[in-house]
Amino acid sequence: MSPRATPVDKWYPERRVGGFTHADDTVAFFSRIDSVLEPSMVVLDLGCGRGAAMEDPLPWRRRLRIFKGRCARVIGVDLDPAAATNPTVDEFHLIEDGRIPLPDESIDLCFSDFVLEHVDDVEGFLGECSRVVKTGGYVFIRTPNARSYPVVASRLVPNRLHARMLERLQPNRKEADIFPTLYRCNSRNTLRRALERHGFSAVVHAHESEPGYLGFSRPLYALGVLYQRYAPQGIRSVLMAFGVKRSTA
Repeated sequence: MSPRATPVDKWYPERRVGGFTHADDTVAFFSRIDSVLEPSMVVLDLGCGRGAAMEDPLPWRRRLRIFKGRCARVIGVDLDPAAATNPTVDEFHLIEDGRIPLPDESIDLCFSDFVLEHVDDVEGFLGECSRVVKTGGYVFIRTPNARSYPVVASRLVPNRLHARMLERLQPNRKEADIFPTLYRCNSRNTLRRALERHGFSAVVHAHESEPGYLGFSRPLYALGVLYQRYAPQGIRSVLMAFGVKRSTA
């Protein structure tokens, strides 16, 4: 390894070709969505935010994350009025009183990326998701696993200090994109059962990406690599849920 090589270059040399690792959870999550995306679909970005995908430094991964122009329409909804500026959606609606302002069974594919951990009323959130998704339509959710070491560590830190902590661990993340975390439905079985209750045939898979949080320390990064390779499903850092809405007939 050359003196200037980073820990990720040492442990994930495949990143030199294409810019991403084999463990990249963003690639895994959006590739799964992309596998079922069709040009005729209406897509809902539930909790769309300001459009963080546009700031992804890797062009190929950025294209993978943006569905605008690759389907009939992308609708973004969020509690934050600032999300109206999101350039990755065709139209935006503000969520008020916990209700998604869209008709029943109007969405072919709904995805929610790192949003569920901030939701207090999970039953209402998933109920609304089920209401707007068509029978046979899809739901995709990515959220942290409450049993993983990053979440266990973060829960020891008060929410008011999260911005300061993430400034060190994720220097490229903007303070405007940091929200209080609640973790009401953030284990594999809890999330799967919740989706099943709301009419989805669901699979929840736990994934461990490269330990980006630990890039500031080579020894800790090496330990994180061992965790990424050998951690059992129950304590891997990211949950990815994939569901198909069942017929009620």
